[in-house]
Order: sequence, then structure tokens, then C-alpha cells
Amino acid sequence: MHIADFPIFSYLSNIVDILVVWFVIYKVLMIIRGTKAVQLVEGIFVIIIIRFLSSLLGLQTLEFIMEQVFTYGFLAIIIIFQPELRRALEQLGRGKFFSRAANHEDDEQIQLIDSIVSATSYMAKRRIGALISIERETGLGDYVETGIQLDSAISSQLLINIFIPNTPLHDGAVIIQKGKVAAAACYLPLSESPFISKELGTRHRAAVGISEVTDSLTVVVSEETGGITITKNGELHRDLTLEQLQEALKIELKIAQKAKEPSSLKWNWRGKKNG
Repeated sequence: MHIADFPIFSYLSNIVDILVVWFVIYKVLMIIRGTKAVQLVEGIFVIIIIRFLSSLLGLQTLEFIMEQVFTYGFLAIIIIFQPELRRALEQLGRGKFFSRAANHEDDEQIQLIDSIVSATSYMAKRRIGALISIERETGLGDYVETGIQLDSAISSQLLINIFIPNTPLHDGAVIIQKGKVAAAACYLPLSESPFISKELGTRHRAAVGISEVTDSLTVVVSEETGGITITKNGELHRDLTLEQLQEALKIELKIAQKAKEPSSLKWNWRGKKNG
């Protein structure tokens, strides 16, 4: 008697089969996310819907055309997306297929950090005021709506250009949401904390204010001194070097050494606190 003949093993086999298929589908979707293959998948769903509707409504000519599309479409997909398919097979051969999604997310976070650090370096040297708030768990959608929505890929050049003085978007905050520049010229709530130094202006109060009501991480460049500041959890940490800024972003965005996060590593990036 085969082990699959037992009812319980048959049920377990079906469950494992379904879970494995869904897992593979999920990983494939993670791989194609952000590539031109996304439009291909959307097109396939449209064709499936049209095929179903044509059969349901008895549209024989349209149904025949859709059947031909299904018959020869697979070959066309192989030809059109040959480079992507080859790359996926290479990753599978190297054992990277199942880790690529996590690596892709880390790559996006590293790109985000590098862009912010590079832009901050440029603006700090030239004393260009800047206010950049990064969304984490708490949504910043309400504040995005107060500014000019961009939904743009992040780059240091874009951030610098936004904060150049006397340009339409320089006055206000940039909000980064899901790895993109969601909006610029946004209004953030001002903190009323009496512990903030009087020498700090509106940008710093706005940075503390948003950190009091959300878990966002906010970077400030002082227009007067070129000093670099980070705020989180209602606390303001001033006079950070570029190395400290980069380390802080990596730690707070969960890039650096996830396995070891002792308190000394978590807090040694901090500069002068509040005033």
C-alpha cells in the first residue's frame, strides 16, 4: 500500500501542494515587481477576462481569437522575455531564487540611504535647508495630501533640486513613502516642546512634531549652520557627521547587522540631544 493511500496523508499532500504553488507564485511576483513584466501579467489577466466573457456571452469570433492568443501567446512570451527568463533560471541555478525578494528590498533601502546621505552632504556644505521625513509603520498619508504629490523614484539629484532656495517646492517637507518621494512642500505639525533649543527654527520643530505623532524618521539640514539632525520618537539629535547619519539610517531602517543590535550599536550614532 502506498503512503498516499492513507486519507490523512492525502489531505496533507494536497495542503503542501497548494502552499508550495502559492509560495512559488508569490516569489515570482516579488521578482517581477517593478519590472516591465508587471505589464505583461496585467495583460494576461485582461486576456483571461476577455476570454471568459466571450465564452459567457457567446461571442464566437472573439472567443476564437482569444483561443489563438492562448495557443501562440506562450511562445511569444518566451521570445519577448527571453533575457528575464534566462536571468531567473540563472538565479535558480545559483540558489538565489528564493532569497531575491528580500535582497531586492535591502537593495531598495540601501539606494534610499545612499540618496539621502549624498543629498544631505551636498546641502550641508552649501547650507541649503532641508526637511526629509521617512514613513515607517505609521502612515503619513494625511501629510502627503498637504503637499505637491510626486510619486517619484528617489535620487540625490531630485532631493537637492527640490530644496534649492526660491524654487516652488523648497519650502516644506519631502515625505518618502514606500521607497519613493511621495510628495514635496508638505506641512508637518510643529512641536510645542519647551525643551527644544531657541536657536532652532521651524524645520527642527516640524521634524520633532512629526516624530511625536508618528514613528517616522526625519532628517533636517540647517540653513543657518549646515548642521545635520535626525528626529525620532519625539527626540532630536543634532550635529551628526555623514558617517553617523548613514549608520543611523541603516540601523533605523533595519539594514545593518540584523542579527546583533546591542544597545551600544543602536545609540552610538546619536549626536547632541535637543538643545
